[in-house]
Amino acid sequence: MSEQFREAIESGVPDAFKYMHPVMRRNYGQWDWHERCRPGVLHHASHNNEHIWTVRAGTQRQMDTGTIRKLCQIADEYAEGHVRFTIRSNIEFMVSEESKVVPLIDKLTAEGFPVGGTGNSVSMISHTQGFLHCDIPATDASGVVKALMDELYDEFVNERMPNRVHISTSCCQINCGGQADIAVNIQHTKPPMINHDLVSNVCERPAVVARCPVAAIRPAMVNGKPSLEVDERKCVCCGACYPPCPPMQINDPENSKLAIWIGGKNSNARSKPSMMKLVAAGLPNKPPRWPEVAAVLKKILRCYQENAKDWERVGEWVERIGWERFFQLTELPFTRFHVDNWTGAKYTLNHSTHIRF
Repeated sequence: MSEQFREAIESGVPDAFKYMHPVMRRNYGQWDWHERCRPGVLHHASHNNEHIWTVRAGTQRQMDTGTIRKLCQIADEYAEGHVRFTIRSNIEFMVSEESKVVPLIDKLTAEGFPVGGTGNSVSMISHTQGFLHCDIPATDASGVVKALMDELYDEFVNERMPNRVHISTSCCQINCGGQADIAVNIQHTKPPMINHDLVSNVCERPAVVARCPVAAIRPAMVNGKPSLEVDERKCVCCGACYPPCPPMQINDPENSKLAIWIGGKNSNARSKPSMMKLVAAGLPNKPPRWPEVAAVLKKILRCYQENAKDWERVGEWVERIGWERFFQLTELPFTRFHVDNWTGAKYTLNHSTHIRF
């Protein structure tokens, strides 16, 4: 079969080289040194004596086509027609002349796209799809991100943290927002309420039973109809049963709360990768600004900024000072929910009622 009639391969990583800026393509693997000229601007120099400047700007993560067209127009007029998006939905413009950097920054700022997110700053918050795509959310993660980034704008455009701070938000406890220095996610506090009249018409019961991670759901006959029942002693209120069976309603405006976790890290720099640990729970799910969540988040960041050593990530700082000192500094209450009673918890925060820090 000739190449022109072969179907496109849609699996795996696409070839990025054909989209790269020519200077980046010519000098791939040949970079000599780099520097951060100012927050949001990176300068790379190659062994071939070629230079490229990268300007990073924040976006609203979930973008409409009008915004994307505006960003592409800025790339054509003020950059050199090449852009790329980071995994946190920042957009990066590449230019090969230093004289183009300032006009590009001025245009981005004038259009409402802040330049920053590099070095020791609070980078753009990564988040799950929320109400736009996901079938399980108890809150809109993108709305939480908008509210929080409005509060943290100064920390995005400046580099004054001890180290970079990655923040994520998730609209359920499955947490596909991922591990981060600080994470905000939703917690259901009550088991699902079942509409037994609809289960037999809407739900494939074996699939719902199989989806429960703690085997708390089993088939049942209710009022002469096939239905489901929940063992509330086992239920962890994760919400995984809701997508395959909407009659198992678990979202609740009063009883679905936000929680904050800290200390997650993916890199091997200075310390091993680590899992997040709960530090605040029961925060009200109050759109559109989520003031209680913002207040706790800013207090944690302020304590980290004032007490951490240079280059310490949030989790490394807490491990050094101890969890008892962390709760004292942040004035967050330590409750029974912070005691991890999972059998493998000896390597996490606590593993018995005899609290140890």
